[in-house]
Amino acid sequence: MNLKSTFFGILIGLGLVLSAQAQENIRIGAMLAYGSEIENPGIGVNAEIPIMENLNLAPSLIYFIPKEQYGFKTNWFEISANANYYFLKQSGLNVYALGGLNYTHLKTSYDGKNIWGVTNDVSASEGRFGLNLGGGVNFPLGKITPFAEVKYVVIEDGQVVAGAGVKFNL
Repeated sequence: MNLKSTFFGILIGLGLVLSAQAQENIRIGAMLAYGSEIENPGIGVNAEIPIMENLNLAPSLIYFIPKEQYGFKTNWFEISANANYYFLKQSGLNVYALGGLNYTHLKTSYDGKNIWGVTNDVSASEGRFGLNLGGGVNFPLGKITPFAEVKYVVIEDGQVVAGAGVKFNL
């Protein structure tokens, strides 16, 4: 079996799972967030894919607004793959705990002149893997679901990320 047929088989399987789950209210949304370590707001996208009763797969991407301070520019984004477990589901309010994996990428650059007038263009970047622990709440309103969540990213120096937004049922 070659790589192309394996990849094609995985895509077909994923498509079947997602189409079977479509009746289970897959949600796709957007959010605003704030990161305590970068101390800047961010924008993001997320989804919720039901995999079992009360358990959803919840991938997300948050891009924090670049920060410039003392000539240094910082770019930061994170990709998360969480599992949301709903322990309270009532009409108008769904509360969940979340846990999952996180990849955070940070790039810092300096484009400026030193004290002797020589131009210095320096940059460094790093990626870090960590864990997410937190919780959130959904407010289902038919096809639209406003939400809010808070998580702690367990990585070097850690970061609390608070976010709020809206998800749309497909």
